[in-house]
Amino acid sequence: MIKTIDLKQKLATAEYDELFAKIYKKEDVAAQKERYIALAENFDKLFGTGRDVAVFSAPGRTEVGGNHTDHNHGKVLAASVNLDAVAVVSKNEENIVRVKSEGYKIDAVDLANMSVMPAERGKSESLIRGVCAGFRNRGYNYGGFDAATVSDVLSGSGLSSSAAFEVLIGTILNYLYNDGKVSAVEIAQVAQFAENEYFGKPCGLMDQMACSVGGFVQIDFKDPAVPVINKVDFDFAACNHALCIVDTGGNHADLTDEYAAVRGEMEAVASKFGKAVLRDVDIAEFEKNISIIRDSAGDRAVLRAMHFFNENKRVDLQAAALKDGDFEAFKALIIDSGYSSYMYNQNVYTCKAPSDQPVSVALAICNDVLKGKGAWRVHGGGFAGTIQAFVPADVLDEFKNRICSVFGEKSCYVLNIRPVGGIKVID
Repeated sequence: MIKTIDLKQKLATAEYDELFAKIYKKEDVAAQKERYIALAENFDKLFGTGRDVAVFSAPGRTEVGGNHTDHNHGKVLAASVNLDAVAVVSKNEENIVRVKSEGYKIDAVDLANMSVMPAERGKSESLIRGVCAGFRNRGYNYGGFDAATVSDVLSGSGLSSSAAFEVLIGTILNYLYNDGKVSAVEIAQVAQFAENEYFGKPCGLMDQMACSVGGFVQIDFKDPAVPVINKVDFDFAACNHALCIVDTGGNHADLTDEYAAVRGEMEAVASKFGKAVLRDVDIAEFEKNISIIRDSAGDRAVLRAMHFFNENKRVDLQAAALKDGDFEAFKALIIDSGYSSYMYNQNVYTCKAPSDQPVSVALAICNDVLKGKGAWRVHGGGFAGTIQAFVPADVLDEFKNRICSVFGEKSCYVLNIRPVGGIKVID
């Protein structure tokens, strides 16, 4: 542990520069140090000076491959990014967790009561209580702490700001009370438990796993209770590309039915074979019976099933390409995934409003600027919102200018793949 005054003095030197360059980007080191200093000063104002503190970080994540596959027990490839939630933290002996996130009221959670609180549903207090309960349920230690936090993980961008917060709380408990012995996989599972049971959102495990493990992570949800997780080693910083997330400004309102239809139609196909999900359907049997399925489930359901089966294969190929260091093959697979989402899964725009297609426009611009150079695809659930692009450094300025001229000055976020997940940065 370190006093905040010493923390600020060390941050003013070059002591942490190499570490910060690894976590963030080399050109962002100075700005990140200023961010950490400001957070330490905020902690002092909130909780008093002279306390022993440690600093923790948990990243946001991006879905790289496996678009709309997890809900049918498929495979995904995800990665952590260099946007993160950071906390300056001090242990307390009161059995109360106090978290003050920048821009929000302070959350105070008394750990004497670990029950699900209906009044906390949908609030950050529920995530704090749920993560602590998850540690207790697994036989790990937990207890009180005071934390000042700040996050630049974009809310509503598909980068999973809630998962970053959950993993941050789990990482804090891991080091304050368990000597760092809780695995990144377990922290992710606890975070999912908190969001499912306490927050009230029936999310999968992809978001939390990518945030906690860090780097590229391949996840197989064939058995959702025991997913198979493989970290994929690849030095993204060495490939001379940026990861760009483009916010097209599309409205997610009234899209619940569209998202549900993707899953529902895939499961409708599975039911024709007596299965609950497509992962349990034999591909050869599906192909032999397409004409029958068209009559009963409809053509779009058939196309979405085709997307599922082929996207599952692509995840394995994408992971293999990264392991082999073949970034060009990886980019080609990203483009294939994007075409499949557009043509077969059909989650690039909603048929309810065919004249409103911001994601389609963004993808068209990507094709103009990046064809033969980069890669692009819809990001996340689709229908509105964001796209993802891998952009070579020599066309990054042109790409940003084209995108921002259409979608606004702050629509293009230039990111890196972060090689580490939830970590203790400084103590």
